[in-house]
Amino acid sequence: MKLEDITHKIIGCSYKVYNQLGFGFLESVYKNAMIIELQKQNFQIEEEKPLKVYYDNKIVGEFYVDLFIEEEIVVELKSVQNLNKEHEVQLVNYLNGMKKEIGLLINFGPSSVEVKRKYRKLSETT
Repeated sequence: MKLEDITHKIIGCSYKVYNQLGFGFLESVYKNAMIIELQKQNFQIEEEKPLKVYYDNKIVGEFYVDLFIEEEIVVELKSVQNLNKEHEVQLVNYLNGMKKEIGLLINFGPSSVEVKRKYRKLSETT
Protein backbone atom coordinates (compact mmCIF):
# COMPACT_ATOMS: atom_id res chain seq x y z
CA MET A 1 0.00 0.00 0.00
CA LYS A 2 1.30 3.46 -0.91
CA LEU A 3 2.06 6.00 1.82
CA GLU A 4 -0.64 8.32 0.46
CA ASP A 5 -3.23 5.55 0.73
CA ILE A 6 -2.17 4.85 4.30
CA THR A 7 -2.37 8.53 5.24
CA HIS A 8 -5.89 8.75 3.75
CA LYS A 9 -6.99 5.80 5.88
CA ILE A 10 -5.39 7.30 9.00
CA ILE A 11 -7.20 10.58 8.38
CA GLY A 12 -10.45 8.65 7.87
CA CYS A 13 -9.91 6.98 11.24
CA SER A 14 -9.43 10.37 12.88
CA TYR A 15 -12.81 11.55 11.55
CA LYS A 16 -14.51 8.42 12.87
CA VAL A 17 -12.99 9.06 16.30
CA TYR A 18 -13.99 12.74 16.23
CA ASN A 19 -17.54 11.97 15.09
CA GLN A 20 -17.99 9.69 18.09
CA LEU A 21 -16.05 11.60 20.77
CA GLY A 22 -16.17 15.23 19.68
CA PHE A 23 -13.89 17.81 21.31
CA GLY A 24 -12.73 18.18 24.87
CA PHE A 25 -10.88 15.04 25.91
CA LEU A 26 -7.22 14.60 26.71
CA GLU A 27 -4.89 13.54 23.91
CA SER A 28 -4.54 10.11 25.53
CA VAL A 29 -8.26 9.44 25.02
CA TYR A 30 -8.00 10.27 21.32
CA LYS A 31 -4.83 8.20 21.02
CA ASN A 32 -6.52 5.15 22.53
CA ALA A 33 -9.54 5.58 20.25
CA MET A 34 -7.26 6.04 17.23
CA ILE A 35 -5.46 2.81 18.06
CA ILE A 36 -8.79 0.96 18.08
CA GLU A 37 -9.74 2.43 14.68
CA LEU A 38 -6.29 1.80 13.18
CA GLN A 39 -6.34 -1.81 14.39
CA LYS A 40 -9.64 -2.26 12.55
CA GLN A 41 -7.68 -1.32 9.41
CA ASN A 42 -5.03 -3.94 10.28
CA PHE A 43 -2.26 -1.36 10.56
CA GLN A 44 0.95 -2.11 12.40
CA ILE A 45 1.04 0.48 15.20
CA GLU A 46 3.65 1.48 17.73
CA GLU A 47 2.58 3.93 20.40
CA GLU A 48 4.90 6.17 22.38
CA LYS A 49 7.82 5.20 20.15
CA PRO A 50 11.01 6.63 21.67
CA LEU A 51 13.15 9.02 19.68
CA LYS A 52 16.58 9.83 21.07
CA VAL A 53 18.22 13.17 20.31
CA TYR A 54 21.99 13.24 20.04
CA TYR A 55 24.54 16.01 20.37
CA ASP A 56 28.23 15.19 19.87
CA ASN A 57 27.27 11.50 19.89
CA LYS A 58 25.70 11.84 23.33
CA ILE A 59 22.01 11.50 24.12
CA VAL A 60 20.73 14.92 25.17
CA GLY A 61 17.04 14.20 25.12
CA GLU A 62 14.33 11.72 24.37
CA PHE A 63 10.90 12.27 22.93
CA TYR A 64 8.03 9.92 22.33
CA VAL A 65 6.12 9.85 19.06
CA ASP A 66 2.39 9.40 19.70
CA LEU A 67 1.83 6.84 16.95
CA PHE A 68 4.17 5.25 14.43
CA ILE A 69 2.26 3.41 11.73
CA GLU A 70 3.47 0.76 9.31
CA GLU A 71 7.06 1.62 10.29
CA GLU A 72 6.76 4.68 8.02
CA ILE A 73 4.30 7.32 9.14
CA VAL A 74 4.73 9.48 12.23
CA VAL A 75 1.44 10.66 13.75
CA GLU A 76 1.35 13.39 16.36
CA LEU A 77 -2.03 13.92 18.05
CA LYS A 78 -3.27 17.12 19.67
CA SER A 79 -6.46 18.27 21.37
CA VAL A 80 -6.08 22.04 21.40
CA GLN A 81 -8.07 25.11 20.36
CA ASN A 82 -5.68 25.86 17.49
CA LEU A 83 -2.58 24.25 16.05
CA ASN A 84 0.43 26.54 16.00
CA LYS A 85 3.82 26.61 14.33
CA GLU A 86 5.51 24.87 17.28
CA HIS A 87 3.34 21.79 16.76
CA GLU A 88 4.38 21.64 13.12
CA VAL A 89 8.06 22.13 13.95
CA GLN A 90 7.83 19.35 16.52
CA LEU A 91 6.53 16.93 13.87
CA VAL A 92 9.23 17.93 11.37
CA ASN A 93 11.88 17.38 14.04
CA TYR A 94 10.46 13.90 14.66
CA LEU A 95 10.59 13.16 10.93
CA ASN A 96 14.19 14.32 10.74
CA GLY A 97 15.18 12.41 13.85
CA MET A 98 13.57 9.19 12.64
CA LYS A 99 14.59 9.76 9.02
CA LYS A 100 11.03 9.24 7.83
CA GLU A 101 9.36 10.88 4.87
CA ILE A 102 5.84 11.73 5.99
CA GLY A 103 4.03 12.71 9.15
CA LEU A 104 0.53 13.71 10.15
CA LEU A 105 -0.35 16.30 12.74
CA ILE A 106 -3.93 15.61 13.79
CA ASN A 107 -5.82 17.98 16.06
CA PHE A 108 -9.14 17.01 17.57
CA GLY A 109 -10.24 20.64 17.74
CA PRO A 110 -13.36 22.43 18.95
CA SER A 111 -15.22 22.35 15.63
CA SER A 112 -13.62 19.52 13.65
CA VAL A 113 -10.53 17.46 12.98
CA GLU A 114 -7.64 19.50 11.64
CA VAL A 115 -4.93 17.60 9.74
CA LYS A 116 -1.57 18.84 8.54
CA ARG A 117 0.71 16.68 6.45
CA LYS A 118 4.43 17.27 6.78
CA TYR A 119 7.00 15.86 4.41
CA ARG A 120 10.71 15.33 4.71
CA LYS A 121 12.63 14.88 1.49
CA LEU A 122 14.98 11.96 2.02
CA SER A 123 18.44 12.56 0.65
CA GLU A 124 20.45 9.79 -0.93
CA THR A 125 22.80 9.75 2.06
CA THR A 126 20.08 9.00 4.65
